[in-house]
Amino acid sequence: MTGKDIRINRLFSKGENAVVIAIDHGYMDGPIPGMENLRETVKKIDNCVDAILLSPGMLKTVGDAFACKGAPMAIVRLNWSTVFCFEWGYNKSRTVQAFSVKDAIALGADMVLVSLTLKTGDESNDARNVEIFARLCNEAREYGIPVIGECFPNNSDYLSEEEMHDQVLRGTRILAELGADLIKTFYTYKFRDVVNGCPLPILGLGGRTTPDPVDSLILARREISDGARGVVFGRNAIQRPDPIAYQRALCDVVKHNLDPHEAVRKYKLS
Repeated sequence: MTGKDIRINRLFSKGENAVVIAIDHGYMDGPIPGMENLRETVKKIDNCVDAILLSPGMLKTVGDAFACKGAPMAIVRLNWSTVFCFEWGYNKSRTVQAFSVKDAIALGADMVLVSLTLKTGDESNDARNVEIFARLCNEAREYGIPVIGECFPNNSDYLSEEEMHDQVLRGTRILAELGADLIKTFYTYKFRDVVNGCPLPILGLGGRTTPDPVDSLILARREISDGARGVVFGRNAIQRPDPIAYQRALCDVVKHNLDPHEAVRKYKLS
């Protein structure tokens, strides 16, 4: 068994589906509600979750969250992309490498995440984004570090269901072919086709906070039912009156197949 295998098995401990909490939004968006102070934000994360996604620069700031037995794994995002700068209205999805895999390992990362956006409207930009992704995958392979490839379409808020599905279907397979070990992406209306077309474990993302917590738990249930091996929830898991209770409900839904409405009642989320 390789180092990469060990790390992936830890994420899916005992064969269970994985729950990852994302708090890397400040990397592109600056402070957002519920994540203004990252030291306080990590206190809102329960140990029932398997990993926390954050930026390398913040890992050194909140390292205590990972420095005890049974703590979540640390996943760090390596590239910086304008596709996530929602408040600035960018729409060309230009990407740069912000950290190396070696940097991430030195800071304590267990895994790394690299996003890839294609169909940006500029063939040379698409090729450049692929070049950055492939280079980081190759570097991670040398160190035995798993890469979560994130398929994040350009102008995602404005795509039709069909356009979103087509880009996710093609993008996840491209990520696998380029050397990713796991995938993070959107849920689509034909998500089983995405799962069947990609040979890697897929983690479904949560997106914007839903006013009613049961709606996001229903999304998580659908993702798992349609073949995802876990979820990556950020705003939905943090921007709640009781984030810990919500995350325990999420873990029960994702790991133990608890009905979302029952989870809301059990953890008093109404």
